[in-house]
Amino acid sequence: MTTSTASTGKPLTGWRVLVPRGGPWGDSVAADLRSKGASPIVAAMINFAPTDDAPALERALARLAAGEFDWMTVTSATTVDVLSAQRAVVPSSTRVAAVGETTAAALAAAGYKVDLVPSEDNSARGLLAEWEAATNGVVPLRVLTLRSEIAKPLLTEGLKRVGHEVESVVAYRTIGVPVPENVVNDVASGLVQAILVTSGSVAEQVQRQLGPIPESTLVAAIGPQTARDARDFGLRVDVVAAERTAASLIESVVEAANAASEPDETADAADAG
Repeated sequence: MTTSTASTGKPLTGWRVLVPRGGPWGDSVAADLRSKGASPIVAAMINFAPTDDAPALERALARLAAGEFDWMTVTSATTVDVLSAQRAVVPSSTRVAAVGETTAAALAAAGYKVDLVPSEDNSARGLLAEWEAATNGVVPLRVLTLRSEIAKPLLTEGLKRVGHEVESVVAYRTIGVPVPENVVNDVASGLVQAILVTSGSVAEQVQRQLGPIPESTLVAAIGPQTARDARDFGLRVDVVAAERTAASLIESVVEAANAASEPDETADAADAG
């Protein structure tokens, strides 16, 4: 009897998986994929550049340091990098809300406190849903929202609707990075079994640089919002991670691989008949 790769803890043996982000995150995901038998291809498809309106960011951070905001919202680890690079000071009087455990961990690692992380839905929608309870319904509050240039202002608009005084400032720009030609050719030839999609900006680059994706290639999105963004760009999404974490994203690929390796009982029955 042949032992299956799933039973040996290597369910992704034979799978080449495109990891569209580099740096520590990409290295960590690649290591996790290797532990499950996959051959990761780390090819960063996005990078980050300074905001086009640096004076606006500087003014907002000066007001932040002066204690003029009751809350600050941070929606990505990249924003934390900007805060660190700017040596931003967050006074004790200002509370900090983070979207996602990754962002919260980045804030903590950079020495910033975190007062609120959505417990259920790690997204802007989830933060809005838990905002009233976290703030005891106090309105209006002075809120600084830091975001990327291409981010949809869902959080800003939601807070304004409630009646808060919100200053939305672009902290950085997201730019596309061309992937190596051999990666483009491998995807087109169906030699890549799965592509991880970790944000709307990544989805845009995947579709623009690699689309149309072969039907044989699994496209896995890190969460519902990313899946919606991907489909808006015309990118097919096959599976969506249950949680907005790298571990959950990888698990969604593992589940798809396990399902693909299961025998087709209907076909077996028909053959037997």
